[in-house]
Amino acid sequence: MQIGGKVVIVTGGGNGIGKALCERFHREGARKVVVADLEQDSAEAVAATVDGDAFGLDVRREEQIQAMVTEVESRYGVVDLFCSNAGIIATDGEPWWATSAPNSTWQAMWEIHVMSHVYAARACLPGMLARKQGYFLNTASAAGLLNQIGDAAYSTTKHAAIGFAESLAITHGDDGIGVSCLCPQAVATRMVGDIGDGDGGTAGVDGVLTTEQVAEEVVQGLAAEKFLILPHKEVIEYSRRKSADYDRWLSGMRKLRSRYGNPLKK
Repeated sequence: MQIGGKVVIVTGGGNGIGKALCERFHREGARKVVVADLEQDSAEAVAATVDGDAFGLDVRREEQIQAMVTEVESRYGVVDLFCSNAGIIATDGEPWWATSAPNSTWQAMWEIHVMSHVYAARACLPGMLARKQGYFLNTASAAGLLNQIGDAAYSTTKHAAIGFAESLAITHGDDGIGVSCLCPQAVATRMVGDIGDGDGGTAGVDGVLTTEQVAEEVVQGLAAEKFLILPHKEVIEYSRRKSADYDRWLSGMRKLRSRYGNPLKK
């Protein structure tokens, strides 16, 4: 997947990783970068810098994603790459027990982290399958391969996001459809700032990357058509340790949780 000459849609493109992807895809020579974001002003601001199109939309609304894809296809004929990138965290600060988040948080994360990927694929697949060509980049998280201490809803839905990306790749990989899953740890975005002091908490133990560093990893990963794009290289080793000895991994995660100040032990 080379970006040059391609029509690309990026959800959550108004800030953070999405903004960096839009800017990098423009520099790579994309024919058109479509910036979609819940904050329409942010989408328009980014689109203005990349000679792109802007859409204000809520990725929880399938009809809005469908309408955007239909409009983009009517303007440019194709959607070559759909980057399903929007995401949230529990900004109210989930306490340290696994069931603490309210149902509204679980539902919002399910809709944004999982169903928005389903909606994007459902909207794009007819055209892609007809051409036998197309690509999906789904942003998940290293939490989907490992876990995010203190945020069960985030971790669970990110696991589900990876599961859907796997299903998409298995089902349509022989139909000319490419799939990559972006799984960073802590990245310097508003979400990291919302965690607390901006150090990424337990997700930041291996450092906080810039959004530009993540965008570089994405371009390289897409060029190689890698399923897992891991900006933090440590993640693959952690994942191997987890699968090799689940009980030992769980014990290590509990120690990490204690190190970061489990209030239930105070």
